[in-house]
Amino acid sequence: MIHLTQKEKYFIFTGITGLALIGGLYLLILLWIPSHKQDHLVLYGNVNIRQVDLSFRVGGRIEKMFFEEGDEVKQGDLLAILDKAPFEADFAAAKETLAEKTANFLRFKHGNRPQEIEGDRALVRERQAALEISEITFEREKEEISSGATSKQGYDMALARLKQDKALLQKAKEDLSLAEEGSRQEDIEATRAIMETARARLESAKINLEDTKLHAPAEGIIMTRVAEPATVVGPQFTVYTLTLPSPVWVRAYLMEPELGLVKPGMEVFVFTDTHPDKPFKGQVGFISPQAEFTPKTVETTELRTELVYRIRVTVDDPKGQLRQGMPVTLKIKLGN
Repeated sequence: MIHLTQKEKYFIFTGITGLALIGGLYLLILLWIPSHKQDHLVLYGNVNIRQVDLSFRVGGRIEKMFFEEGDEVKQGDLLAILDKAPFEADFAAAKETLAEKTANFLRFKHGNRPQEIEGDRALVRERQAALEISEITFEREKEEISSGATSKQGYDMALARLKQDKALLQKAKEDLSLAEEGSRQEDIEATRAIMETARARLESAKINLEDTKLHAPAEGIIMTRVAEPATVVGPQFTVYTLTLPSPVWVRAYLMEPELGLVKPGMEVFVFTDTHPDKPFKGQVGFISPQAEFTPKTVETTELRTELVYRIRVTVDDPKGQLRQGMPVTLKIKLGN
């Protein structure tokens, strides 16, 4: 056991106290030094690359899938297709229905053909001749029943035939009048509406048939392949998840005293743990107008209980080195 003299204890105590005072003074200076005196601001954040969940707009059985996880795709590439047979049948049926409704509309719009009208006139003449014969027959039966030369039954039959021929002639004349006048405007408009409904149904069937193909909306990398061929999927069921390489964003947070130091458009250097000596260049693109609690993903524990403002930094990453969620350090040059 080491025994210290009173003088040695005094010097040790004085040294420790002095170091503590110096450390406290240095910390106080760091805490109280105005932020605008710094030449740069250091923030911590995470890479936030956009992702798109791709799905069919219609449901059905997947027939083929053409890409695997990690494959690069270009905008417009065919990624997958559904079994088209049900949609082709629906399209064909809608096409036939439209043809039928269009023909019906044109018949009402243009009216009867001259040959049809002439046929109606001939029928009127035929009915007129039949009525004249019925009138002669009835008058003869009427005279004979008065003289007792015929039975009541013959008279009744002649009268019934006369009434029937009058009704048939009246119907033939009405049909001829309608044929000559043409269709009423309300009937034409009604058939037009039916035709347009059939046309819309055909267009919908055409769109559904086209939506059996799933295309890449933009250039990117297949992050996940969720389904496989022969899987029956419903509308909006995710088949692929596509990562979009551009633009690349970094999400970070500013404390309230730092808010006035950063403005949109300021230059930012983004450092990764992989290449700390080769920063990526970027610029501040967005500063949230609303404060929020610091999320748990922020790297510095001192900030986790503070109210902060979210910022978004757009980063140039031509080689695709940044990955979703990657932690990064940001240095924003102040005063520029």
